Amino acid sequence: MSITPDQRKALQHDVEANRNAIIRFLREICAIPSMDSQIRAVGERVAEEMQRLGFDEVRWDVQGNILGRIGNGARVIVFDSHLDTVGIGDRSQWAWDPFEGKVENGVLFARGACDEKNSTPGMVYGLALARDHGLLEGWTAYYFGNIEEWCDGIAPRVFVEHDPKVRPDFVVIGEPTRMQVYRGHKGRVELQVTVKGRSAHAASNWLGDNAIYKALPIIAGLRDLDATLRVDPFLGKGTLTVSDMKVSTASINAVPDQVTLFIDRRLIPADSIASAMAEVQSVIERSGVNIADVSLSVLKYAEPSWNGFVLEVDKYYPAWVLEESHPLVQAALDTTELVFGRRATTGKWDFSTNGTYWAGIAGVPSIGFGPGDERYAHSVLDQVPLEDVVQSTLFYAALPAVLRARL
Repeated sequence: MSITPDQRKALQHDVEANRNAIIRFLREICAIPSMDSQIRAVGERVAEEMQRLGFDEVRWDVQGNILGRIGNGARVIVFDSHLDTVGIGDRSQWAWDPFEGKVENGVLFARGACDEKNSTPGMVYGLALARDHGLLEGWTAYYFGNIEEWCDGIAPRVFVEHDPKVRPDFVVIGEPTRMQVYRGHKGRVELQVTVKGRSAHAASNWLGDNAIYKALPIIAGLRDLDATLRVDPFLGKGTLTVSDMKVSTASINAVPDQVTLFIDRRLIPADSIASAMAEVQSVIERSGVNIADVSLSVLKYAEPSWNGFVLEVDKYYPAWVLEESHPLVQAALDTTELVFGRRATTGKWDFSTNGTYWAGIAGVPSIGFGPGDERYAHSVLDQVPLEDVVQSTLFYAALPAVLRARL
C-alpha cells in the first residue's frame, strides 16, 4: 500500500492541527496585492512560510518566481500555483474590501481567493507534511509560486529552460477544479490583422481610403469562421473572436489610415498555430481587400517581470489533454478516494493555465487539482470554500506516495 492506515490517520490529524494556520496563511496572502505580475511582496510572504516549515531550499528564480524544494530524489514533481492576480476593476462594484476580504458561511471572498492563491497554502503545508510523514521517498518536490495571468506558460518555460533548468516528471496545477481532477483544456493563439488605408481630411473623405471600411468584410468573415471550427470530443469546439481593435488616424477629423484587429483563437489538439493562421489568411483572401494592404501575425509577449527579467515569446499556447488512463490521472483519483473517502471525477478547464507549456510544449504529464470554482475567477465574487482549502492539503501531501506506487 502506498500509504498505510496509520500514516493516513496521522496525516489527517496533522492537517486538522494546522487548520487555523492554513486559513490564516491564505487570508494573509490574499491581503497582499499582486496585480500586474507584481508578486514580490506576496512571494516574500510565501517564502517566509516555507522557511518556517523547513523547506530544504527557498529562493527566487531569474524571473522573480518563488521556489521551494523538499528532497533530492530521482523523480521530480512540481506543484504549480500562480501568485499574481488580475486587477480589481471598478472598486465600487465590490461589496467588501477585495484584499481584506470577508468570510461568510465558510467561504472566503477576496481577490485571488479562487484564482489562484487558493492552492498555495495546501501545497506548501502539504509538502511539509508529506516530508514529516515519510511520503516523499524518492522524490524531489517543488512548490512553484509564479507569474501567470498575463502570459500563461512563461514561468514554466523559465523553470525548464532558464532557471533552475529542471524538467519535471510530473506537474500538479493548482487552478480551481472544484476538488476534481482536471486533465486538459483548450489552447489559444493571439493574432493580429493589420489593414492599411490612406489618410485624408474627413471633409474630403473621397481622397482617402478608409481602413475601417476596408476591414469590415474581414471582420464579417472572421465572425462567420467561428461556426465552422473543428470539435474535439473532450475539449469541445474551437472558437474565434475579434476581441479588440486599434484605429490609427491623424485626428478625429481624418480618414483612418490603419486598423489592427486582435483575435483570440481557442484551439483544440487538432489545431496548430499554422492551421489557425491559414484559416484567417483564407478569410483575408476571400474578403476582396487588396492582399498587399493586409498583414497577419502572431502577437508577442515581452513585458518585464517585477525584477526586470524579459523573455520574448509568441502568444501561442497549445491545447493539451492527458488520457484518463495515464498513471498520474489514476494516482490522483486514487488519492482522492484515499484521503476523502470518495473518488473524484475528471474534467477540464474552460480557461487556460500553465499547462499550455508544461504539457502542451514540454510534454510533461500534468493534472489540475485545486479548491474553488473557475466561474468565480476574475469576478467581484472571487471566492473559495475554506474547508476545501484545508482538505486540499491532504491531496497534495498524499499524491507523491500514491503516484510512486503506480510507477
